Formats: sequence, C-alpha cells, structure tokens
Amino acid sequence: MVPPDQPPEAVPDGTGGDWRVYKGNSAPHGGIDRLPPPPPWRRFGAYDPATAGRPADLERAVSYRVDPLVADKVNAALHLRRPLLVTGKPGSGKSTLAYNIAYELGLGPVLYWPISSRTTLQQGLYDYDAIGRVQEANVRRANVPADEAMPAIGRYVRLGALGTALLPQERPRVLLIDELDKSDIDLPNDLLNVLEEGRFSVPELERLPEDGPPVEVMTADDEGRAVIRRGQVRCLDFPIVVITSNGEREFPPAFLRRCVRVAIEPPSGERLADIVAAHLGEEARDGGRALIAEFLDRRRTGDLATDQLLNAIYLATSGARPPEATLEQLVEAIMRPLDTAGPG
Repeated sequence: MVPPDQPPEAVPDGTGGDWRVYKGNSAPHGGIDRLPPPPPWRRFGAYDPATAGRPADLERAVSYRVDPLVADKVNAALHLRRPLLVTGKPGSGKSTLAYNIAYELGLGPVLYWPISSRTTLQQGLYDYDAIGRVQEANVRRANVPADEAMPAIGRYVRLGALGTALLPQERPRVLLIDELDKSDIDLPNDLLNVLEEGRFSVPELERLPEDGPPVEVMTADDEGRAVIRRGQVRCLDFPIVVITSNGEREFPPAFLRRCVRVAIEPPSGERLADIVAAHLGEEARDGGRALIAEFLDRRRTGDLATDQLLNAIYLATSGARPPEATLEQLVEAIMRPLDTAGPG
C-alpha cells in the first residue's frame, strides 16, 4: 500500500514505480539491493549460462552489426595477413569490430593494447622486472646457497598484448591496438618492422647460455604461460590486428601502405533499429522508434554515438523507467552532442 504522505513515484519498496535507488537526502537505506540488472553492455564477470548474462565484451561482440563493405575489408585483411586500420568517430564501434571478429571466428579472448601519449613499442612486446628479481634474490640468499639464490628469469618476464599475439600458435589471435592516434609520433614507425616481420627478440633471454633450457614466461592472458627459446618470438600465422583511430592525426605513408584501411560510417536509421533489437530485443526496437528518430535528427547538427541512443532507450523501456517528465530531462542529458562544450 502506498503511504499517504508519499507520491507514487517515490515508493521505496520498488513496487510502486520508484526507479530511484539514490535519494540524495543523506538518510542511509538498503536501496542498492533492489538495483535492477545492468544494461547488457555493462555486465562484467564470467558468462553465466543459467541466466544468459554475458559479460560486456561478449555482449558487444554478439550484438555488433557490421556494414557489408566493412566485412569485405576485414576479409581482405585476413587474406593478405595485414593489419586493419579502422577510423571513425568515438562510439561508432571501431573497437567492437575486433571483439566481433574474435567471437565469430572462435579465436578466444581479444588481446587489448590501449595506447596513450606515453606508450612505447617495448610495452606492447614485453616487460622485464629486473628490480623484482634482484629483490627476491636478496631475500632467498638467507636460506639457499648463493648459486641458487637468483630466481628463474622467466618469472619476471611478461609478454605484452603485441608480444603475446606474435607467439607461434596454430590459430591466430585477435589483437586490438586501441586509439593509435593518441600515441607519440614515433610509435607507428616503431611498429613497422614488427608488423612486417612478425617477430621480435627479448635481449635479456638472448644473453642466457646457449646450452640452457627454454624459458617459460608469463603472457598477457590471465594465468598464461609461454616457452621462449633463445630469446626469439616469431609467429606461425600473422595475428588479426585491428588498429583504431579517431582520425585526430595523420600516419606516415610507410605505415598506411601496410594496412587495410576501413572507415566506420554512422549507422542509418534501419541499422540503428537493428542494433537496438540486438542489444535490447524487438520490444525495445518497437518502443524506441521515436527516440531513434530524435537521435537521427540530433545527429544532423552534432556528434552523437550509438551507445547514447542505447542508453536512452534502455532507460525509456526498462522496468525501472523514470517518470515521464524526468525521462525527458535524462534523454536530453544522455543524447547531448559530444562536440558541445560545457556541463550537461
């Protein structure tokens, strides 16, 4: 029963249409326990077959809808064993393309290498924790003979995402090099030789005795291990490399000629409807037609990302939808153009 001193939209037990978990009145309560499930693209953790609750990366891969021309260029890159250079506006699905390729071709988890202005080629290939190895040796010297104090070097070498992708494997891995245009100006040129030759060396392992055993090192996979012989890593089959760029800078011609370039264009109204249905179901597509039309209208005068539309439709069609007046204000904030300055 609704308490007489509360409006229907403020009922705290979740049965009267109250969508608010946080009240903003500084009075502690257990409202977090009735927070509904997250949107499909914001689920984290392992796949739960009992509830079909897919983690976010898998959800994005399954629900992705690709333009036929983009699919053709992906196939060209696969046949040529060349990297894909994917450009497009933020939120257009550039990164998701890598997850979709890995999912459809059954190639396991995507190896992810995010790029910043401080990223170096070395970080993508491997890291050697020399200080950690020396510190452990100092601790062990009190309990073992001096010639046994230095721990195995492989425990302190971890391959990066690029290094792991270049391991000799029967089936290629998918490597996502995300937002390369944010990098230092030299990184694209530094990548050229590695991407052309499909190999690299680990000098710290090359210096080990030639008659020594192969070294087992860590990889970019969770709990992953790989054996390296004489400090050399060389792929058997070139990995599927997806390089994304927001188009904020030009790349050297020598780099561009080694890539298959693809531009992700903003989806049409029908494709937007298909994307909504893939993520939220047919009912959300039908119930979100007005928001799709509003999104297309707003996109004519400003930059908008597809996930802004998904967020708005999820709020408007989920079981925890806000009251109509509140929803209008939230849609206005959620679908605010990305190139608009100032607070929302």
